[in-house]
Amino acid sequence: MRAQDGLNRFTRTEVRPREGLAETAEIKLSFDDNKLAGLVFGHYDQNLAHLERRIGVIAHVNGNQVTIKGPPETTEQARRILEGLYDRVRQAGAISTGDIDGMIEEQAMQGSLFPEGEDIVTSFDEVATRKRRVRARNAAQHRYLKLLKKHELVFAEGPAGTGKTWLAVGHAVQLLEQGVVERLILSRPAVEAGERLGFLPGDMREKVDPYLRPIYDALYDFMEARHVERGLQTGMIEIAPLAFMRGRTLTNAMVLLDEAQNTTSMQMKMFLTRLGEGSRMIITGDPTQIDLPPGQKSGLVEAVRVLDGVEGIGRVTFAEADVVRHDLVRRIVTAYEAQSRGETSRA
Repeated sequence: MRAQDGLNRFTRTEVRPREGLAETAEIKLSFDDNKLAGLVFGHYDQNLAHLERRIGVIAHVNGNQVTIKGPPETTEQARRILEGLYDRVRQAGAISTGDIDGMIEEQAMQGSLFPEGEDIVTSFDEVATRKRRVRARNAAQHRYLKLLKKHELVFAEGPAGTGKTWLAVGHAVQLLEQGVVERLILSRPAVEAGERLGFLPGDMREKVDPYLRPIYDALYDFMEARHVERGLQTGMIEIAPLAFMRGRTLTNAMVLLDEAQNTTSMQMKMFLTRLGEGSRMIITGDPTQIDLPPGQKSGLVEAVRVLDGVEGIGRVTFAEADVVRHDLVRRIVTAYEAQSRGETSRA
């Protein structure tokens, strides 16, 4: 029996069955804080059930103790995951099944090399604001956060649910709170997915605000409501359609352009040339969900091609396997991607 940073203790019992049967192991973990242990296990032990399904172990809870059974390597992996989750709830509170998936990915990547550097991965990168701390849930998100810290302009492409916009807003809030930038400017092109803003009731802001709601939602996730409202009133935070960017020079700002696949070539060039001294830009979009009129070229697709290899610009591409929103969303995206590939091969 040994202590793990004063947080928990565990014992290991290895069982070697008769010849011809698989070797199994048993690890018993005991957590010092019952409340934190409950957060790790989840309501009705749903977090443990998710872990069982994902990596193929059996977990049994008795108070603040959990017994893990399965193949030796897998039970050891489960131990590391549960200890990592215990550390996380101690720092940040409740966790979700998405956090468990992220910890599984992180454990799998530890000790491996990422393509863009020679750093050994010990843990995924994270976004930390005054309201919450969020760690990357997969290797693609880890690369994304590293690029955001390294480059002044970053393109992020990929399907819905991969965290492109959400992490970008979190990173922007982090820079604002650290004093790296003085204001946030969050924008979207005014192209509707099959609807027309002009038919909505109200003035311009009342028409536009519902369309920009996803950005507001992300902002409230990372900032207290009163700070968001104060920032919007003082101009420290600005949320506006892309058309409002024309003619401006944006200095000492973090500028985010979301849904960039719906920009035209002219709009994208206009936006990119707004970058002023002390500013940074993040451009996110999904090239498979372009709502521009037929025959209109996407500014995002063109910009990524034209600016490929330009110094100071980072790019990350998410795949359907990187969807973190919900397991069903990942399967939906994968199904659509498979259909699209099938139609392309038949063409």
